[in-house]
Amino acid sequence: MTAVPIEQFPAHDDEVAGFAARLGLPGYLDAHVHLLPPALQRAVWEFFDRLDDPPWPVTYRADEATRLRMLRDLGVVAHTALAYGHKPGVAEWCNRHTMAAAAAHDQVIPTFTFFPENDAPGYVARALADGGRIAKVHLQVGRFHPDDPLLDPVWPQLVEAGVPALIHASAVYGVEGGAEVCGPAGIRRLLARFPGLRVVIAHVGAPDTLGFLALAEQHPDVHLDTAMVLTDPPYFDTVDPALLPRYAALGERLLFGSDFPTIPHPYAAQIRGLAALGLDVAGLRGLFHDNAARLLGLPTVDAAGGDTATAGAPAGDAGRSSPHRP
Repeated sequence: MTAVPIEQFPAHDDEVAGFAARLGLPGYLDAHVHLLPPALQRAVWEFFDRLDDPPWPVTYRADEATRLRMLRDLGVVAHTALAYGHKPGVAEWCNRHTMAAAAAHDQVIPTFTFFPENDAPGYVARALADGGRIAKVHLQVGRFHPDDPLLDPVWPQLVEAGVPALIHASAVYGVEGGAEVCGPAGIRRLLARFPGLRVVIAHVGAPDTLGFLALAEQHPDVHLDTAMVLTDPPYFDTVDPALLPRYAALGERLLFGSDFPTIPHPYAAQIRGLAALGLDVAGLRGLFHDNAARLLGLPTVDAAGGDTATAGAPAGDAGRSSPHRP
């Protein structure tokens, strides 16, 4: 295996799309992009504006249409639309927004969320029937354990549909409280109770990188996304360099994610930082596109750079016919 040297990685955003093309990819599949309803997005940005140690300037603050164009200009051909309900009654409102965005824009992967509330089984069933391919859950902000009894009717629906949940399962900078519901132990309990459930741990579980890496190594249904970690230059120094070979060894269970738009650095910093994994061209093709495509039942890219259909699309597929909608 010949690692692609960091000198070949993009140093600026105007080099990002070209790097994907040189890898033989149609573009990036970003598993960690937020697309909140406008009022909620403004509230989130106001929260980040108040952070000062360190400060968190929002690099891609713009209206939704502009942000979608920014992603296309960066060479992102498909991405999630992550939103999350932080209290009862919010999740279904978020789903109306994210699923509508997916219906209107081929680049947007149908994404939904849920919260432990009596209505959750019903609106999750509707999202799956409408073609939902990935769910977003934020434990710390929502202040709930992943095995909350109100979610017992929800997780089996995801298992049956083959749809993964991207779970923010760690207590992170800036959010007060909620640490008691975070950590690998709750995810272990969840996986034990619902065999076959596939999860993606956001931010490789940082700051508990070691704990979540060990979980991924022990459980074949656990994936990690790279959002906000391993950036170059670094913004948060949370990953022990000694762990890098272990991340690389996860292979197709390591997914590229950026946390766009609410990131305090250029998009290129996230991509360039992943040079530290020491992956070859094939490994980077997987990381930046095919690993997530396989997980989500979307087309992968063959060795010649063309699209190849992927078996096992989740139930409830709406039958869209874009390059990233089988």
